[in-house]
Amino acid sequence: MADQHDRSAETLVERPVSRRAFLGIGAVAAAGVLIPSRVFAALSAGPTVTAGRALAPERALTFVHTHTGERLAAEYCSAGEYLPPALGSINHLLRDFRANAVKPIDPQLLDLLFELNGVLDTDQPFHVISGYRTPETNRLLQERGGSHSGVASHSLHIEGKAIDIRVPGVRLDHLRDAARSLRIGGVGYYPASDFVHVDTGRVRYW
Repeated sequence: MADQHDRSAETLVERPVSRRAFLGIGAVAAAGVLIPSRVFAALSAGPTVTAGRALAPERALTFVHTHTGERLAAEYCSAGEYLPPALGSINHLLRDFRANAVKPIDPQLLDLLFELNGVLDTDQPFHVISGYRTPETNRLLQERGGSHSGVASHSLHIEGKAIDIRVPGVRLDHLRDAARSLRIGGVGYYPASDFVHVDTGRVRYW
């Protein structure tokens, strides 16, 4: 589920955060994108277990978007409950920047990244290549890349359940292996484009 690389510049939030400091991060301010009430009801309590493993009640992530230049450090779950303002900020950062369209990101994808960060044991942020994609953007990337693009017709990016990432200082094959070790969702390896795809679909590797 490869993505193509564009460049623009904008900064949302910039706040360096070490992994050890994650538990001390305060909730980020609400972004301009609000979470619909029907979604809020479903997200009022975060899961305490994923893939048979206990999750920390306090969970945070840091991101740098490689296309927009935006940075974000957010505690998105506190005392086992997802924090709507932080989720809104993450949804905004991981929007389809080509269409400037926002869709709620699957909180389980965030939990996957949180676990992945623990396996990697690094204080580096996730560098985001692609988060949410509208069907139109997905189709554009598929057509642009041709039969070898790796972009699926109905990519999980369209559902807010997939993200393409790299981590500074972490070898791409190590990032892939760490993601696979979680046995959560799909893991795609794209060394030519320098990113790893992870999603919350069924467990599969390519």
